[in-house]
Amino acid sequence: MAVETELDKIILHVAKIMIDELKLEDVTAETFDPDIDLVDEVGIDSMDLATVALVLRDEYKVRIDEDDYPKLTTIRLISEYLQRKLAVV
Repeated sequence: MAVETELDKIILHVAKIMIDELKLEDVTAETFDPDIDLVDEVGIDSMDLATVALVLRDEYKVRIDEDDYPKLTTIRLISEYLQRKLAVV
């Protein structure tokens, strides 16, 4: 059995937020591919990403720079970004 890392926990949490906020169906946090491109493959637009970023900001108490939004294209990238921000705090 694999040990769940801090990054794994963040990935699951971000996936849950993404599913809830964007009303995604037919996917759970556990089955959401953290490497799938959210814009090209899921169809999330910049407004959706901004909404999720605001929720993540409130949830994790970190600042997510608008300039960074275009780089945050997968749940894994978002989670790694949050992990780096949290490490600085």
